[in-house]
Amino acid sequence: MATPKSMNIFACSYNHIQSGYSGRLIFYLAILLSCFEFSASYAQSKTTVTIKGEHFFINNGITLKGITLDGSSLEGLLPNSRMVQGIFDDLNPETRKLWKYPDTGIWDPDRNTNEFVAAIPEWRKHGLLAFTLNIQGGSPTGYGNKGWVNPGFEPDGRPIKAYFNRLERILNKADETGMVVILGIFYFGQDEYLRDEAAVKNAVSKTVDWLLTKGYKNVIIEIDNECNSKSYDHAILQPERIHELIELVKNRKDSKTGYRIYVSTSYGGRHIPHPNVVQSADFLLLHGNGAEDPVQIIQMIEDTRKVEGYHPMPILFNEDDHYSFDQPVNNMVAALKAGASWGFFDFRKRGETLAPGDSTFKEGYQSIPVDWGINSQRKKDFFRLLSKISGI
Repeated sequence: MATPKSMNIFACSYNHIQSGYSGRLIFYLAILLSCFEFSASYAQSKTTVTIKGEHFFINNGITLKGITLDGSSLEGLLPNSRMVQGIFDDLNPETRKLWKYPDTGIWDPDRNTNEFVAAIPEWRKHGLLAFTLNIQGGSPTGYGNKGWVNPGFEPDGRPIKAYFNRLERILNKADETGMVVILGIFYFGQDEYLRDEAAVKNAVSKTVDWLLTKGYKNVIIEIDNECNSKSYDHAILQPERIHELIELVKNRKDSKTGYRIYVSTSYGGRHIPHPNVVQSADFLLLHGNGAEDPVQIIQMIEDTRKVEGYHPMPILFNEDDHYSFDQPVNNMVAALKAGASWGFFDFRKRGETLAPGDSTFKEGYQSIPVDWGINSQRKKDFFRLLSKISGI
C-alpha cells in the first residue's frame, strides 16, 4: 500500500479537486507519486543472490569468504536448513486438529508464521545463509501424507491470498536479514489439488510473476520437492518433463531490468539428477536421506558432476536427516569439504511426539506444530557446528 506520506498528499489533493485546473493537476500528481512509492517499496531489495560458476554470492560478495575446513575452501557454499512449514495451513477440518498447539489447543497458521519470522535473525547469527520454504509445505509428521490439505493454490493455479500474505512476511524478513530463500512450489500429496497441467503451469507463472513484481532478489526456486516421487499426479512434475517448468521459470523476466530467478528441482535421497535437469537448471539439488555413510555423500557429488550436460554450477543438499554433529566425520562435513552446500532436515522422531499435557514441542523443524527456536539438542548441535565452521 502507499506510504502514509503519499496517502496524506492524496487526501489533501482530493479536498481541492473542485478548485479548478490546478487542483486537478495536484490530485493527479499525487496519484502518480503514490504509485511510484508503491512500486519503489518493492524494487529496493536489500539482499541479492547470484551464481557465478559453482559459487553463490550474496550482494556481490562470495559466501563464506576465506573460510576453510581441514584445508578445503568453503567459499561460495550456502549452508541451509529445511524450514518448509513456514506458511503451512490445513484446510481439512478433520485433520486440522492434529496440529493444535499444546498451550492453546488450536492450530494457528499466523502464529506459526509470526514465530518463524521472529526466529530468522537468530538463525542468521549462527551462520545460516539460506533456508528452504515450500508453498505446499512438507509432511507435517516428517514423512508421508495422510489426508491433510495444504494446497497454496486454487484448483486453477491462482495463489491463495492468505498463503502468499504469510509468504511475503517471511521473504521480507529474510531479505532484511541478508538470507537466501530456496522457495519450493509443489509437494507430493498436495499437487493433486491443482485441477490439471494448465493449472500447474499457471501456479508456476503466477508465483514467479508475484516474486518479480515484489522485487525479491534473495529467492531461488525449487520447482517441486523430490520430483522422482511416484506420488506426483501431474506428469509435468515428474522427472521426464520437469525441465519444462524449469524453462518456464527461466523465460519469465522482469520487463524493465531483464532480471530472472535461478531455478532447479530436487530428487529423493541418494538420487542423482537426470540429464534433462542438469542441462536446464541453474544449480543442482540433492537429498542425503538414505546416505548412512558420509562416503556416500561424496560419491553422490562426484556422480552428479559426471552427468551428461554438467557444467560448473552449485551443487546443494537441501535435505539430509543424518546428523552426528559431534563426530569429526558426518554428512554435513563430507558435503562441505567436497564442495557442495548442505542442508539440515530435522523432524520429530518416534518417541519425541507430543505427549498429552506436554506443553513443549522443541524437536523438529518440520513437524507441526513447530518451535522455530534453537532449543532442542539436535538444533543446538547443528547450529553449534555451523557457527564453528563459519567462524562466527
